[in-house]
Amino acid sequence: MIALRRALAACAAALLGLSSQPASAASGPGSASRTAGVLAEFNVRDYGATGNGSTNDDDAIDRAINAASAAPGGTVVFPSGRYRARTIHLKSHVTLRLDAGSTLLAASSGMDAPESNANDDYQDYGHSHFHNSLMWGSGISDFHITGTGTIDGDGNLITGNPDSGEADKALTLTECSDISLTGVTFRRGGHFGALINGCHDITIDNLKTVYASSGVRDGINLINSWNVTVTNSRIEASDDALVFKSDYALGHTYTSQNVRVRDTTVYSHENNALQFGSETCGSFRDFRFENITVLGAGKAGIGIVSMDGAVIEDVHYDNVTLTKTTSPFFFKIGERKRCPGSPPAGRIRNITISNVTGTDLTAPVVTSTVGASDYTSTLTGTPSVDLGPGITFQNVDLTVPGGHPASEASRVPGEYLTTYPPRDYGARPSYGYWIRHATGITLNGETRFDENDNRPYVIADDASDVQLNGVVAQRGSGSAYDAGFSGVNGYAVRDSADTSGGALRVRATNSTPIGEDPVSLYAEAESGTITAPMQTAADTTASGGSYVSVAAGNNSKSSAPATGWATLAFDLPRGGTFAVWARVIAANDGDDSFWVRSGTGTWSNWNNIPIGTSWHWAKLPITYDLAAGARTITFAYREDGARLDRVAISSDPAFTPGS
Repeated sequence: MIALRRALAACAAALLGLSSQPASAASGPGSASRTAGVLAEFNVRDYGATGNGSTNDDDAIDRAINAASAAPGGTVVFPSGRYRARTIHLKSHVTLRLDAGSTLLAASSGMDAPESNANDDYQDYGHSHFHNSLMWGSGISDFHITGTGTIDGDGNLITGNPDSGEADKALTLTECSDISLTGVTFRRGGHFGALINGCHDITIDNLKTVYASSGVRDGINLINSWNVTVTNSRIEASDDALVFKSDYALGHTYTSQNVRVRDTTVYSHENNALQFGSETCGSFRDFRFENITVLGAGKAGIGIVSMDGAVIEDVHYDNVTLTKTTSPFFFKIGERKRCPGSPPAGRIRNITISNVTGTDLTAPVVTSTVGASDYTSTLTGTPSVDLGPGITFQNVDLTVPGGHPASEASRVPGEYLTTYPPRDYGARPSYGYWIRHATGITLNGETRFDENDNRPYVIADDASDVQLNGVVAQRGSGSAYDAGFSGVNGYAVRDSADTSGGALRVRATNSTPIGEDPVSLYAEAESGTITAPMQTAADTTASGGSYVSVAAGNNSKSSAPATGWATLAFDLPRGGTFAVWARVIAANDGDDSFWVRSGTGTWSNWNNIPIGTSWHWAKLPITYDLAAGARTITFAYREDGARLDRVAISSDPAFTPGS
């Protein structure tokens, strides 16, 4: 009846010499589409769309879009139904509203042919051609997609290079402005759910892209784009999920900047969740990521690669949860040079990662794309260009899988300057972080493993200004050391410990510590905690008038006694490697030894103290790596004639104790 009434109305209008029009556009072509701020609506069914899921409705949809754009401006409405379409041509001042129950489906053939591109040597085929899409718009503004409906490739959008009549993208927008995508769901988007290149003033809110086992690769690609907000969305893909790139498909680049992503969940089945690159011809700056949940990543949870000369800087992540990620962090500068002029290596600098937790850090699925199930977080530049400075990890707590042998600690991965997958480097020599060709790196947070791992926590090679501040790192039962520095000009380990509270063991080769004021402190033996049979005695020649020794007849030469200690406390403002001196009397070679330890560590036999019947300073033959804070040095009796007066500790190699 509705169709009959419309036909009769059209006939009546014709008899009266009037032009017919869809009932929902009663204001007429060219008339103002906004009444009291409300856009006029253009129902695609009024323009001939069937919504039956089999008839191609794209011509009707194009007619509705043209009418809405010319109105000027209007909302193209897709009521509940299944709208099969070949390529749809987008225009300015148009909102596409997909109502509940509506689905826009890609046709299997008849899509627009890809336009020619003189610059397609600089990026993959899918990046270089835009018209072979389910929907595309170029140079348009004030364009929006909203509603609760679905855009579905239906298995007809190609994930590789399409043949004639096929498309490989659900939505393509180039050099557009004032764009919003809200509420809708993208399924099986082909190579790209949405490819947005050279656009600005973009809002993405409450958007969903759905991972499927086939028919989908990338979720959302934002390329050469600026003034972007992504909020309250869930971006899933088999390949990269939410990715920022700068290719040369437009014949030029724009600086990608002023981008905000918050309150969003991302998942990549086989590749990267949050990613910069690999296409990186133009530069990136001023990005903020807040309140992000990464549910999986076959490569990196948070990845930043500059392969083609880009400067990537002023990027900040805060409050991120990582699970099922092969590599929690992967930052790399490469030299692929796939941009005009073969640009030299770029830069990655001023990146902060704060308040991150990571658990169950293995790949969602192990495939030939991924490589192994887990890889250590990696920060690497090139032999000629350092990554950094300003790379800061603050309050980053990770539990990695572990399970690697100590033999891997000696691995030296290759450079791989022209490729970017994390798998290229193979197993890293450390389990927490592997750093190479970098400067200005600061680590803070706790790293543990699920299964015993005998590699060190961190290795830094060919680097400068590498600092561990407030690190807690689990120690493998067979690991030789915790932090390794090789060819590092300036390293520091401060306020850091293993998970048992012991100081981190440092192995430094051809490396120098960061210069700072050394710490030198004194303590009177009698002011410490004394347990019997150790006791305090008076002596006017001793410092403070008293000293400590064991009651006569007590000797414990084979092992440290269970009691009979003098424990001295030191509050260290900074950590470091500390030497220990004691002001002693060792009257003869039968009364010249103590047992000594730091904290609850292993006892050392301090024997053959220089002989002397008056008070004199003697230096212990061992040093202790001590973190900042409250620390203790304990002396236990070994031979009953040795006397202990005053103790000094210092991180200054030139230190000599005073009286």
